[in-house]
Amino acid sequence: MKTVFATFALSGLALGLSAQEKQQDTLEGKKVVLDEVLVQAVRVTKESPVTFSDLDKEEIAPRNLGQDIPILMNYLPAVVTTSDAGAGVGYTGIRVRGSDATRVNVTINGIPYNDAESQGTFWVNMPDFASSTESLQLQRGVGTSTNGAGAFGASLNLLTDGFSEDAYARISSSYGSFNTLRNNVKFSTGLLNDKIELAGRLSRITSDGYIDRASAELDSYFLQGTYVDDNTLVKALLFGGHEITYQAWYGIDAETLRTNRTFNAAGIYTDENGNVRFYENEVDNYKQDHFQLHWNEQLGSNWSTNIALHYTRGRGFFEQFREDDDFATYGFEPLNVNDEEVNTTDLIRRRWLDNDFYGTVFSANYENEDLDLILGGGYNIYKGDHFGEVIWARFASDSEYRDRYYDDNSTKTDFNLYAKAIYKLNQKWSLFGDLQYRTVGYEANGEDTGLVDDTFDFFNPKAGITYNLNRNHNFYFSYARANREPNRNDYENGNPRPEKLNDFELGWRYVSPSVQVNTNVYYMRYKDQLVLTGELNDVGAPLRANVGDSYRLGLEVDANIALGNKWRLRPNIALSDNKNVDFIFQRDGQLRNLGNTNIAYSPSVVAGNMLTYAPNEYFQISLLSKYVGEQYMGNIDSEASILEAYSQTDLNLQYTIETNSFVKSIVLSGLVNNLFDQDIVSNGYFFTFDDDSSGSVVTFEGAGYYPQAGINFLLGATVNF
Repeated sequence: MKTVFATFALSGLALGLSAQEKQQDTLEGKKVVLDEVLVQAVRVTKESPVTFSDLDKEEIAPRNLGQDIPILMNYLPAVVTTSDAGAGVGYTGIRVRGSDATRVNVTINGIPYNDAESQGTFWVNMPDFASSTESLQLQRGVGTSTNGAGAFGASLNLLTDGFSEDAYARISSSYGSFNTLRNNVKFSTGLLNDKIELAGRLSRITSDGYIDRASAELDSYFLQGTYVDDNTLVKALLFGGHEITYQAWYGIDAETLRTNRTFNAAGIYTDENGNVRFYENEVDNYKQDHFQLHWNEQLGSNWSTNIALHYTRGRGFFEQFREDDDFATYGFEPLNVNDEEVNTTDLIRRRWLDNDFYGTVFSANYENEDLDLILGGGYNIYKGDHFGEVIWARFASDSEYRDRYYDDNSTKTDFNLYAKAIYKLNQKWSLFGDLQYRTVGYEANGEDTGLVDDTFDFFNPKAGITYNLNRNHNFYFSYARANREPNRNDYENGNPRPEKLNDFELGWRYVSPSVQVNTNVYYMRYKDQLVLTGELNDVGAPLRANVGDSYRLGLEVDANIALGNKWRLRPNIALSDNKNVDFIFQRDGQLRNLGNTNIAYSPSVVAGNMLTYAPNEYFQISLLSKYVGEQYMGNIDSEASILEAYSQTDLNLQYTIETNSFVKSIVLSGLVNNLFDQDIVSNGYFFTFDDDSSGSVVTFEGAGYYPQAGINFLLGATVNF
């Protein structure tokens, strides 16, 4: 137990919070650090030669007013976030060190969350999940071995709510711009007979979105039962969500960006009278439910074990109105109407995804004064059905209601074993080693993928050294090898190759009561990196392609500085050089070597800051700022693919009213996003196409943009019982 507490304390210290600031008690009862064992196998401390940041629920709470977890992580080092609807609700995305969400490994209590096929992370399926998150850790770079797809930009692991010794109840509501409304209720029985706790949350979030018709209706739940004694922790979790979001992934061109920033092309069609209209149900409708069962056992003073079983059920569809679509797409036979052949029709279709994901993860930890050893692994299976239905057509030929015009299935298996250890040579030096074997099998038969039957075997070694100069200064160096399989969309571009990464990290940490600084230099060398091309497929998913050799070289600095007893400053900056080496591109019908080009979506400067004033324990006000430098949306350094640099400033307030009654406290929160009303475009897409109509091949370029909301606000109140 002492070991677990030490790990937790060191993780908090590495984030930059002094030990005195870590709250051990909240109005939700006393948190028992035993819950930390659920993520002990995949998390690190400052004794590990890994670059990381921690964020706990006390830091998240003032801004937790309904926006997604990526938006709440926006001010961490090297992080860039975006929102399709423009206001942080609905579909949101995150990039770390220029790597998109498909390359950020995400686990919840050590269990993989990334979609097994697309490798993406869809936070919209778990709305308001921040309200059930105890803490999270973002490891930049390869990090340590974890479950799921390899981390090629970062790994993010979340720990859900710890059990509470004391009973509590909470009601929370917030309202803001674009009719954004969040309501949730949360409770815990506390420990009954000092052994059993039941807890839960129900949430609903609705928003009109900043972009036209980009509405969201999001429902979620979280239930957990806990059994605990001196040596055992058993937790059963059931959580999930149902999202209905009007699509907003089409973006807009440069002219529309200047004249009508909120325009949304989703659902557009022309009626019989020539009027432009929008289909009212152009939505994504998806449900996802998760079950987790964890059993941790303390075996004597040195050993502990953890095993978990999990099952995720997902099902839903994307509905579209299609104007003048070809019969051939749906297997319709041409019709004769009034002596004229008809082979196109207006129709409404649904493209379904129905999947199951299940398996186990496990670990055993041995620890004494000199050695911290973890043995672990996991085996997971994914089965997905992809099919399309026509639910209405103006002319339907001989089709039947809900006939499937395509019906594909896929299976993916993922098995891994790892061993990692920290060995203390003496009080100053420690060695780190981490070996992982991972094997992946993937089968698919989609029209977009073709027949796929691939097996990948990966060996991922990692090693490092840490030097503690004294109680204030800590230095580390590490090397990590990572391999990663292609995702489903990569097969659309032909026969993709698995990608490889060698990651070198050199860091220095300084910790004192008033100043904490984390500094690191990294060099990430890729082979066959699957970089974003800037293009989207027909459902808005980003496409990638192998690029041969590429690298990312960067410097990251973040600090936490106490300016007296009431002020705190938390700046960070990430400077990087991100290049494709000798990039080959076909322009005007000829292959050309463009030399070293910038990797798409990889700004060379990302900076953030948080200035907080807290005159007492009941009130705090923070000014948060973010700067993202210029970036390219493609890999050919085209001027047409540039996303301009932007800056954002948010204002956040929280005030607590304590009472001596049935109501224990009332917490009032306010958030003003984009305080200075900047025109921000945080994401977009870029494409090229060849035209040979003139007799010679000419390459043309185009781009689309996702504007973010101007100044907007959220106000909230939480009543604690």
